[in-house]
Amino acid sequence: MRIDLDFMAVLSQWPLLATGVLWTLGLTAISAVLGLVVGTLCAWARNSGPVWLRWVVSAYVELIRNTPFIVQLFFVFFGLPAAGVKLTPELASVIAMVINLGAYAAEIVRAGIDATPKGQLEAAASLALSRLQTFVHVVLPPAFKKVWPALTSQIIIVMLGSAVCGQISTEELSFAANLIQSRSFRAFEAFIVATAIYLLLSIGVRALLNWVGPRYLFGGRR
Repeated sequence: MRIDLDFMAVLSQWPLLATGVLWTLGLTAISAVLGLVVGTLCAWARNSGPVWLRWVVSAYVELIRNTPFIVQLFFVFFGLPAAGVKLTPELASVIAMVINLGAYAAEIVRAGIDATPKGQLEAAASLALSRLQTFVHVVLPPAFKKVWPALTSQIIIVMLGSAVCGQISTEELSFAANLIQSRSFRAFEAFIVATAIYLLLSIGVRALLNWVGPRYLFGGRR
């Protein structure tokens, strides 16, 4: 059986692919920043917050970690409008990705916080640092350093998970690939190209995060 491949039918529509890549990277960048903020705050709440807040955050983390991302996405996009909150596909995608990453990042960051030596906390107390100063300057940097590989992997997973955002018409990479194959009838080639692009994006984003982390989140600039 002979299979005739025509990749030019896909690559000739590079503007669609470029738009998809830009949307994928944009969604990933925004959700990574906001998701890490949410995860860090939730990690602090689970470790040092009042009891009622610990219960709320624990429920949020367990709910998100034990349900599929596509269900979370559909709930945000289709469920919230039923409550009177209208969202664009792009905004709904960002919200769902932030909620998802925040829950996973919370547990990852909490593991790093729990690994902080007590001697560092005692040293901070001896310097009369406030609880906030201790958390930001003494606890977080070494915690991030310990768990940064895990956080990087989770951000990559969220980026790849953004492929389902095309189901609500967000114009990310998988949406572009699906649109191209519907126009050219070259599904095999379209998704081979999309797979290759996702692979390159994963490698590139991982390298970028491995460069950013040591310079801006822990360890100081080099």
